[in-house]
This record gives sequence, structure tokens and C-alpha cells, in this order.
Amino acid sequence: MTASVPRLEDLGDVEGKRVLVRVDFNVPMRAGEITDDLRIKAALPTLRWLKKRGATVVACSHLGRPNGEVVASLSMDPVRARLNELLPDIELLENLRFNAGEKANDPAFVRELIQGIDLYVNDAFGASHRSHASIVGPPQHVPSAAGRLLEKEVEILGGLRTNAKRPFVAVLGGSKVSDKLGVIEALLKKVDQLVVGGGMCFTFLAAQGHHVGASLLEEDMIETCAALLEQAQGRIVVPHDLTALSPGGKIMGPGGEVRQAGVNLPDGWMGLDIGPGTAAEFTDIILEARTVFWNGPMGVFEDPRFVAGTKTVAQALVDSRAFTVVGGGDSAAAIAQFGMSREIDHISTGGGASLELLENGDLPGLESLRNAANPEN
Repeated sequence: MTASVPRLEDLGDVEGKRVLVRVDFNVPMRAGEITDDLRIKAALPTLRWLKKRGATVVACSHLGRPNGEVVASLSMDPVRARLNELLPDIELLENLRFNAGEKANDPAFVRELIQGIDLYVNDAFGASHRSHASIVGPPQHVPSAAGRLLEKEVEILGGLRTNAKRPFVAVLGGSKVSDKLGVIEALLKKVDQLVVGGGMCFTFLAAQGHHVGASLLEEDMIETCAALLEQAQGRIVVPHDLTALSPGGKIMGPGGEVRQAGVNLPDGWMGLDIGPGTAAEFTDIILEARTVFWNGPMGVFEDPRFVAGTKTVAQALVDSRAFTVVGGGDSAAAIAQFGMSREIDHISTGGGASLELLENGDLPGLESLRNAANPEN
């Protein structure tokens, strides 16, 4: 898959060329300040490579969800300032999503983006599952290539699909089965065991006949989960105990009793984390693996009462001898919160993109690069 995507070297001599680089600078912000500049730093190898070879680099990114309107709090100014500290003399355009043509993939906006541009580089893995103007538009008009970050993400995640060392274990959490049904079905064809936690586990538990109280439940997915459990023949592992909150209690709020419980919860009780027994079982499975992919927390880890399951799984990845991949999103945030980021083999910069690549083996951004208007095409 990566071999068929043009690389930076395929652009030829870039000296004197004006290169548009689509980066993913959708960084977390609080009160106008960047709270984590990891995504900016992740793009530096590509930007440095181009600059060192004499290119004039124009970077572009989205930030937040301004929905086609100019929103002052989502201006790229703080990002531009931080980028200039890390690597001066890189031009950064204003938030792409200030223009409705970005999400609509408007050809007029594509023409505006590439005006005066000689070459295009996509280094925004986290946005490459979107058919947006800045992702799929420029390759139709100018020679294009994948940046170093995009190349690395595709190599690693694509490798999980084709040659993962076994046992291969996937750990999935998050809220809804429906959001991850496609990747669950795809992973079941690849993994030895699929470990399920987070809010999505309650629909699987209901499919086994358990009463889940007031826990998050997708009733219309119960039959689907039952079919998946039957299909997997024991390879889907679900919790056997929970950490639950009593009626009247609030997440990230006061009141309520927190209790360790089985998987049959009384009415009104809400499961918000896997229990300690399940965390220990999941740990054993991870420690026996040789490849682990993790996407989605085991509970509401932002609330310190329900952080234990997610932290235990994270520690298991750190302690494991396996090749460990964290699929971006909340899992990456949890790993950062626990101070474990340096001990994971690969943390993806794109949660949704990593799941879609695992599910489909391709992304719109990759397809557009393969079909780019390069001289050899």
C-alpha cells in the first residue's frame, strides 16, 4: 500500500518550488493557548526536509469546527506563532474550515488553494479519511506526494493488516458499537482476540442476556452484537465485572455511590469503567500478545473515580513485549495523561483515520495521491 503512494523523493528537485503542505494542526486549545503541540512537532520532519532542499513551504490546516464561518477563537494565530518558534519561515494559511468550500470539496476553493503552487504534500493523516478540498483536490492538479508522517502512519497501520506478529490483540473501547461496527468486523478477520471495554461493552453484555441498568446501551445493536459473539467463537472478550455509579450520581460531579459490581446491574446503576478483575484479565491477554492495537478508553477516565481500567490497560501496553499501537483520539489523550507516551511504539495522530484504514485498507487522501497528476502518471 505505501509503495504505491508517491513519497517526497518522487517530487524531484524542489529547490525554488512553492510547496503546499496539508498538515494536521488541529491542536487542543484552552483560552487561546495550545495545551499540546504534538501535532505541530509531528509535521516538522516533512517541513524541514522541504525547507532544507530550497523549497518555499506553505502549510495549511483546519482547527476545530467553525462550520464555514470565521470564528476568532479558532484562528491559526497561536498555532502560527508556535510553528514559527519551532521552525521559522514557514507560511501558515488561515483555518481552512473558515471557508465552507473545504468540507464541501468545492473545486473553486481547490483552485484558490493551489494558486501559485508548484507541488503538494499531504502530511495530515488525521484528516486523510475526509474527502475535503485540501485533501483530495490538489493532487488532481499538481505533482503530489505523502509527507513523512503520513508515510509512517500508513506503513505501521497497514502492517497491522498484513503482517502483524501473533498473537495479535485488539483492545476497543469508546461509546458506541455502531461507530466501530465496520472496524470490529474487519479486525475479527485479523486478530486472535478482540478485547471490548468502554460504553460499547454494555451492548455486548446485553446480547449475552445481562441486565446493564442505566448504562449506555444501543438496543438496536443487541442482535448485531449477538451475531458477532457467535461468529467470533470466544475471541471477543467482554468484562465480567464493572465499576458502577448509583442512581443520582453524576459523571464528573458530586453525589452517588461508586461500587465494584458484576455485569448484572440493578436498575438505575450505571457502569462507567471495567472492574478490577476484568482489568487483570485484559492485562494477562495483552502481556501474552506480540502485537497490540488499542483504540478507545475502558471507562470515563476523565473522572478519577473511573480511571483505573483505562490506566491498567495502558500500563499493560507499557509492560508488554508486544509491538504496541495506540489509535489516536481519546486513547492517545489517556496515554498522555498518564505520562506513558514515550513507552508506546506508535501513537497515531488520527483516531478516525486509523480505524478507517484498518477497516478498509485505504483512505480518500491516499487514493488521491496514487492518482495524482505526477509526471510519471
